[in-house]
Amino acid sequence: ARAVLRRSPGRGTPEPAIVVGGLRVDPRSRQVTLDGTEVELTPREFDLLHHLAAHPGQVVTKRELLTEVWQIPYGGADKTVDVHLSWLRRKLGESAQEPRYLHTVRGVGVRLEAPRAAG
Repeated sequence: ARAVLRRSPGRGTPEPAIVVGGLRVDPRSRQVTLDGTEVELTPREFDLLHHLAAHPGQVVTKRELLTEVWQIPYGGADKTVDVHLSWLRRKLGESAQEPRYLHTVRGVGVRLEAPRAAG
């Protein structure tokens, strides 16, 4: 019920864009830009990235993602999350082996954070 209420219109002030490093997630226009270039995402990929961006630096469990993004309350579809994260990584120009924004925390979940400066 909370997820439905959170997405319903007319909740007062519109949610501002979330910026993490060069990544900008705008829930009002449902647009994502990376270093100023628009990234084309499916609605589910957008929802996944938006949820992670709303919790920058925090480890988000796959169960939480299934509950909040997919509305599947009891888990059991971890591979669904893995596949969508893989697609999202590809669109952000990274991989699980060389992450920039999406960092897997083995056995726990995933964390979105700005890339560290080189040097």
